[in-house]
Amino acid sequence: MRLRMLFCIFAFASAAYAKEPAPYLTGTLLQMDAVYCGVSDSAQKKIHEPLCREYILQAENVTFRIRPRDEKHSVLLPVGNRAEFRMEKDKLMLRMEEANSKEREYIIVSMTPRSDASAADAAPSHVNHLQ
Repeated sequence: MRLRMLFCIFAFASAAYAKEPAPYLTGTLLQMDAVYCGVSDSAQKKIHEPLCREYILQAENVTFRIRPRDEKHSVLLPVGNRAEFRMEKDKLMLRMEEANSKEREYIIVSMTPRSDASAADAAPSHVNHLQ
């Protein structure tokens, strides 16, 4: 009986301290490009270099360039639609309602801060009332 009670206390305590996954952020898939992803030995013979899908994901403050982690089993994502994503260590976990809402792993190729004109227009402007 003591062992069973000790086990229940341990299970409850470990569940209480378990990390919850990061909340999802939203963004828009702006475009998909086909980029060279592999290296071929073109000195021996002309070989078509493999192309990978690279997406541009625009979030509120950052624009990401991402590639599927597993290129062989990658899914073509609908461009122009909203996506939900979260960061997990060195990868981006992305899901879309249009693509079965399944979470997929992506490699972050680059991140650039957004500097839109709309963000500059959103800043309050103070007009000099003496003019």
